[in-house]
Amino acid sequence: MKYLKLFLICIPLILSRICLAASDAQPVTLPEVVVTATRSATTMDKIGGNSITVITAKDIESKKSRSVAELLKEIPGLDIESQGGPGTQTAVFIRGADSKNTLVLIDGVVFNDPSSPNRSADIGNLNIDNIERIEVVRGAMSVLYGSNATAGVVNIITKKGKSKPSVYGGIEGGSYNTWKVYAGSDGGLDVFNYSFSLSRTETDGFSIANADNDRILHNGNTSEKDGWKNTTLSGKLGYDITPDFDINASVRYMNSEVRVDDWYSGNWPTYDAGYLVDQVDYDPFWTATPNPSGNKRQRWDNEQAYYRVDAHNFFFDRFLESTFYYNGSLHTRDGFDADGTLAYDYDGKTNEFGFQGTMNFQDVNLLHMGASYWKEALESKSSSIDKDADISSFWVQDQLFWGESLDLVAGLRYDIHDRFGGATTYRVAPAYTLATSNTTLKASYGTGFRAPSLFELYSVYGNENLQEEKSKGWDVGVEQPLSDNKIKVGLTYFDTVFDDRIDYDFATSTYNQLPGNTKTKGIEAFIKYAPASTLDLTIHYTYTDTEDPDGNQLVRRPYNKVYANMRYRFLNRGVFNLDYYWVDERREIDSAKDVNGTPVEKLDAYSLVNLAVTYDLYQWLQLYGRIDNLFDAFYESAWSYATPGLSVYVGVKLKTF
Repeated sequence: MKYLKLFLICIPLILSRICLAASDAQPVTLPEVVVTATRSATTMDKIGGNSITVITAKDIESKKSRSVAELLKEIPGLDIESQGGPGTQTAVFIRGADSKNTLVLIDGVVFNDPSSPNRSADIGNLNIDNIERIEVVRGAMSVLYGSNATAGVVNIITKKGKSKPSVYGGIEGGSYNTWKVYAGSDGGLDVFNYSFSLSRTETDGFSIANADNDRILHNGNTSEKDGWKNTTLSGKLGYDITPDFDINASVRYMNSEVRVDDWYSGNWPTYDAGYLVDQVDYDPFWTATPNPSGNKRQRWDNEQAYYRVDAHNFFFDRFLESTFYYNGSLHTRDGFDADGTLAYDYDGKTNEFGFQGTMNFQDVNLLHMGASYWKEALESKSSSIDKDADISSFWVQDQLFWGESLDLVAGLRYDIHDRFGGATTYRVAPAYTLATSNTTLKASYGTGFRAPSLFELYSVYGNENLQEEKSKGWDVGVEQPLSDNKIKVGLTYFDTVFDDRIDYDFATSTYNQLPGNTKTKGIEAFIKYAPASTLDLTIHYTYTDTEDPDGNQLVRRPYNKVYANMRYRFLNRGVFNLDYYWVDERREIDSAKDVNGTPVEKLDAYSLVNLAVTYDLYQWLQLYGRIDNLFDAFYESAWSYATPGLSVYVGVKLKTF
């Protein structure tokens, strides 16, 4: 709490200092268009009280990040937990809620894995290839997106070809014997547009069992390098049959392999350990023994495919807009033990058919409605599971605009689950802008539900008596431009309560619903400042207070988080980008113990600094490089799981123009 008070006290001082320095700043550009907050193309000043952050194509280009996970770390109210290096399991938490409460989309296709234990989204293999922008909406969004959207939505939007065809290709490499080759093309030809990309990434990596953690077992137990291989294909096609009728298709395919390590928990009945080692052997009595000299072929193989086809029409002088669509996904996860023998297999798939329509009443009122049928399936030979479930959904949303001051977004949804029956959710999100000061006051209130996953219901740990999780949440905030729009500041308070939350019960070795409420609340704040046309400065701050039914902080959720960015454009050809992250200490899982059997309890706070530079030597040749973890900070987002140290990468990109 002391960090929160210090930050709030410093805001007026920071702003006054900034205002004095802002003499040559340029006006802020016109509001950008987003789609995720309302499921329709809407400018940022017309989305009502929704809280949304956009990572643009310029952001992606300037940071030269390898993965979507790295980009998302900057979003206020959002936390990333990675269990090791690239390709390992990586979860997204919004506003302190569980990762299963975040819905991740790629071009509207559900990315969450129906074969995972809680239908969460593992973004560890998701790179930045062919991505145009990422939109993150914070707050209950079940009214528009159904189950798993109870904390928010991350929508990854791929590129759409717009101008004359262009071709690009490149190669980059660096620390941990990492290299990537990639190529792609995009463009538009009269009524046809396209974009596609193909890449291959490989790295030797480092031991996931953290060799720099002196509180776990070493002596050869942290010596194996855990590498990663990834192939990604992404494409999008569009054809304008008439000016009012177009059809579109998109696909993303990922194939990856990552080496992993074993969790050593000691032996019954004390279980006096809780950390990673390269390999653990078990005797016939299930006595566990680390084996640093044994086989180390443990790995995960993942294959994922996401695809969409839609037909989009305008009618009656664009009064009516309609979209019919089909979305689908395939997920294959195979795990191999230290001897290279298949240990588990999980196959998941989803299919969705839907319709969305909009009536435009002269830009005063936009009435949206939709219906969909969504089916998920899970098959596992190793776990003897072959189950599916479906949800039929109907929703309506109204966007009302009263002049330039008041925007109101309100929606209602009804879902019919084939097992649990009907569930109704709703949301209202007003925003009001004061004409005299251009101050925007915003708020939202919404309810949500999440159906249990097939694994939670039918696996060996499953519980067929589970019911849906429910939630309700609200937020209220203010945004203020200053100094002729050279500066913008914002502050939002949020509060969410989850009822009947599903969690794994170690006492019964099954999934159960926790009695009582799980609560999350906090503050999101930002300052954006452009002191010159070539310089942008940003600060994000998040305070998150979480509480389970027993009054304990939820694991791996920091109370405080700060992100700062400086982006400088030089010589009309180059961009220098600096990112700073500070993450507060976090409560760790109860099973985490050190080599002496002492409970870990908390993960330490840490700071990171990343740098990136791009320079267009010629119109057709770009040179770039980045340094991650500039000061080689030691940190862990999960106990005993290693993270990258000081890392350097350089690349060359060729492109037509």
